[in-house]
Amino acid sequence: MLGRDLVVRTVAFQACFVSAAAVAARFGAAALAAHQVVLQLWSFLALLLDSLAIAAQALVGAALGAGDASLARAVARRVTLSSAIAAGGLAAVFALGASALPELFTDDSSVLAAIGVPWWFLVAQLPFAGIVFALDGVLLGAGDAAFMRTATVVSALVGFLPLTWLSLVFGWGLAGIWSSLSMFIVLRLVFVGWRVVSGRWTGTGA
Repeated sequence: MLGRDLVVRTVAFQACFVSAAAVAARFGAAALAAHQVVLQLWSFLALLLDSLAIAAQALVGAALGAGDASLARAVARRVTLSSAIAAGGLAAVFALGASALPELFTDDSSVLAAIGVPWWFLVAQLPFAGIVFALDGVLLGAGDAAFMRTATVVSALVGFLPLTWLSLVFGWGLAGIWSSLSMFIVLRLVFVGWRVVSGRWTGTGA
């Protein structure tokens, strides 16, 4: 069951990212290149912040396995705070380097002109994404994959995919595509944040 839930969740992610790339391609080569540069940075930073989520997963699983729900909640708070601080620091770095860092990836003037839009969306998203990734780790450690599956699929169907394809219909460009990713992050933050605050995850049995 756990494997099935994680596979469905992964498929939802991939459907979103493939759709975003397909729509970005409709806006031209420069837009697609700018989108892919920033998306790869987003993926790298997600993996970097996941190091804290993996720690949360292990520690929460151990605490719940030992029947210590209070320790699991304390771990959740500490890891979430640490991830938020780390993500905020990364956001500051990318904000300060907004004029110079993109040139590490391309010297194409048209791509550099387009990259500013997704770049600032990335900066704005990072603090929230850091919290989401940490809470993902908490819920995975609690064995709450079914809830995470549903939250991800609903966030994709309600937020990411509709806004992405509406961006093509109305010509919103990269701003529309990255607004859809931002909505995806916000919706997932609402779902996993509510789940963790509710405390229901401590009874799922790690």
